[in-house]
Amino acid sequence: MMLTRAENAFRCMKSPLAERHIFHHLEHRVETHVFLCVLAYHLLVSIEKTLLDKGLHTSWATLRESLKTHQVCTVVLPTDNGAVLRIRRCSTPEENHMKIYNLLDVPEQFIHPKKIYTELKK
Repeated sequence: MMLTRAENAFRCMKSPLAERHIFHHLEHRVETHVFLCVLAYHLLVSIEKTLLDKGLHTSWATLRESLKTHQVCTVVLPTDNGAVLRIRRCSTPEENHMKIYNLLDVPEQFIHPKKIYTELKK
């Protein structure tokens, strides 16, 4: 049963673009890729376990489906002096988002506005 759960988790973590073969030519890159996959799996299991301990029995696929409507937007504004102002904000979390975030002890505004000035390349 655990193998099936692990396989399902990996299937959910992979996006259609990431389902390709690993074309790393160096051994340490393959090892790094596998390490990151295992690390992501541990994070996934930790999130599921935390929610289960707090009374919410759900799968990663269900969580991902619920949270995919909470998005981050970046507004890019050029200024008169040639710089670029980038403002990044998250959308207002819905009730189902807040339930999950509260159970995971995530602050309501975990993505604070960021202002970054960069020079335009001429």
